[in-house]
Amino acid sequence: MGEPNFWDNNEEAQATIATLKGLKSVVTPMDELSTAVEDMDALFEMAEEDESIAAEVESEISRLEDVLDDLELKALLNGPNDQAGAILTINARDGGTDANDWADMLLRMYSAWAVGQEFKIELLDRQENEEAGINHASVAIRGPMAYGYLKGEEGMHRLVRISPFNSEGKRQTSFAAVSVAPEIDDSIEVEIEKKDVREDTYRAGGAGGQHVNKTDSAVRLTHEPSGIVVQCQNERSQHQNRATAWKMLRAKMARLEEERREAEVAQKYESQARTGFGSQIRNYFLHPDQRVKDARTGHYVGSFNSVMDGSELQGFLDAFLRFRAGKEVKTD
Repeated sequence: MGEPNFWDNNEEAQATIATLKGLKSVVTPMDELSTAVEDMDALFEMAEEDESIAAEVESEISRLEDVLDDLELKALLNGPNDQAGAILTINARDGGTDANDWADMLLRMYSAWAVGQEFKIELLDRQENEEAGINHASVAIRGPMAYGYLKGEEGMHRLVRISPFNSEGKRQTSFAAVSVAPEIDDSIEVEIEKKDVREDTYRAGGAGGQHVNKTDSAVRLTHEPSGIVVQCQNERSQHQNRATAWKMLRAKMARLEEERREAEVAQKYESQARTGFGSQIRNYFLHPDQRVKDARTGHYVGSFNSVMDGSELQGFLDAFLRFRAGKEVKTD
């Protein structure tokens, strides 16, 4: 990073910085634990002579246990792409306008979590629903282990609440599907035959007025053998949208290959987790009470809003990592 030409290639430079942050997130607490263990010997000796220090010893042990627990979780992030950024896509599913609103709520939840982690977020694509919420949206979330933490979010998310869009005030169940793929750089080879990809261009949606897009700048790519579809309309030009769409397609294809490898390992050990795109992974309740519970891990939070504002989402991500590793899941 000290080389004078480090910033000549901005994308490579950002990837190097991300790698450094990922390494520091492991090395720094390791160094802290190593030093703290040495200091604990002296603290124990002091506690034997002065009982008032006993409380300080207990507090320090508790703190170090938390640091160690965090390190153990990071050790579970050992997949080939776990250190990469994540391309997260949310699609409204069953539930009408409520589902569109629910998809938008999930987008805000993940964005709030990313901000809390001091990760960077880039909107890649967003299609508004005419009445409320979104039909779908894609964002890139970049930070240490972003994909490793978020890949367990793939699947169907179910919301139960009194619908604000129902004049009769009836309870409504709505669904939104979340898909997560690693944001891989050009150094990672992903085989895609261009003849297998159909490209469509269309007019990007906008706010209207002077901002309305008068050209077919939006790009949709369909990988016909797998049925994977990606699209981008957020950039200013068709060229930029095409480049971003191809990046998204490479990410999806890398995720497809990763799922194939995971299925082979799971079959070998007869312990395949249900994390497919059509599976219901988590239930969010606003009626009759407020709570969120993961259908796979059993992790439970009795506050809907604290999950949706991103502050309690990490517990679900950690619980899934333990679940995948066959470890005991901590529940609230």
